[in-house]
Amino acid sequence: MIIVNRLAVTAATLTAVAVTATACGTTDVEDVPTAASAAPASQNCAEDTTTTSTGPVSMTDGVGRKVELAKPASRVAVLEWQQTEDLITLCVNPVAVASPDGYKQYVTAEKLPEGVASAGERGEPDLDALYASNPDLIVMEVYKADDELLAKLEKRGVPVLATVGADAKGQIDNMKKVFSMIGTATGRTERADAVLKDFDAHFAAAKEKLAAANVPATKFLFFDGWIEGSNVVIRPYGKGALFTEIGEQLGMTSAWTDEINSAYGSGGVDPSYGLAQTDIEGLTAVGDATLFYANDGTPENYVTELNKSAIWKALPAVKEGRAHTFPNSVWGAGGPKSNEQAIDAYVNILTTK
Repeated sequence: MIIVNRLAVTAATLTAVAVTATACGTTDVEDVPTAASAAPASQNCAEDTTTTSTGPVSMTDGVGRKVELAKPASRVAVLEWQQTEDLITLCVNPVAVASPDGYKQYVTAEKLPEGVASAGERGEPDLDALYASNPDLIVMEVYKADDELLAKLEKRGVPVLATVGADAKGQIDNMKKVFSMIGTATGRTERADAVLKDFDAHFAAAKEKLAAANVPATKFLFFDGWIEGSNVVIRPYGKGALFTEIGEQLGMTSAWTDEINSAYGSGGVDPSYGLAQTDIEGLTAVGDATLFYANDGTPENYVTELNKSAIWKALPAVKEGRAHTFPNSVWGAGGPKSNEQAIDAYVNILTTK
């Protein structure tokens, strides 16, 4: 199932055996695989020829903090999946990640290397396990400089790079910014630039493929959902959502017109992820728009209930065969490689007769 909100794998939350160590870390560094000793996880790294810088790093992170490193980080612990994916794409294997089992289930763009330690759960890291991995940098996701977890980590002595993982004002630009930031911190700027250049070329080629196939620009909506009690909750991806932005750049027009509203839940879309909330009947608001929706394929998910609904069956897109299941292997809050998967999913669906 594609779930954009990073604070939970279960959509209803909306908005994831450690060795004990002291703050400075007591585990012998030789006992933990390093980026240099472990085989790169990304299939693209075997042919990577970009260089890694070795000089001091001085940078400003996503919430305006100054991050100073004597040398680029190589033992990086990561507390969110987008940034985990980014690190692997940069050909640096993490020493610890949050919710590794969930990453393996939901993120397919980059494979998590074997032997990476668990740092607890997304949103609730296990600090003993985190510091037992002896990181020289911790990458986390926050939305404000006074974040409680950030303040706690800053006191432990290991540098922390705070990234803003989503911004409804421009999700693709923000994704690139986060990726480049991690590239700078790890001395992998040359690799980051090459990956983003390839991403732009991939996107351009997708647009050309759609144009060549004479696929008309159309109104569209991407959504996911869940069952809450006996009700089906629908989560439309509205203005500023990543999958909406991708669809728009491919030539479609978003059919969900609610404006960004910081009081998410009382109407509108939230300012970080561009997500709204409605019910099955609320889908009638998009008229004849083409529909794309997440479906994890399990028997008891919300799609099973959708298919029982007379309202759903009466929607123009459903009656005309324009309601499409998105691949469940595409992580909807990832880095360049996950975004390429999403681009390809749209193009493959729209160009398949």
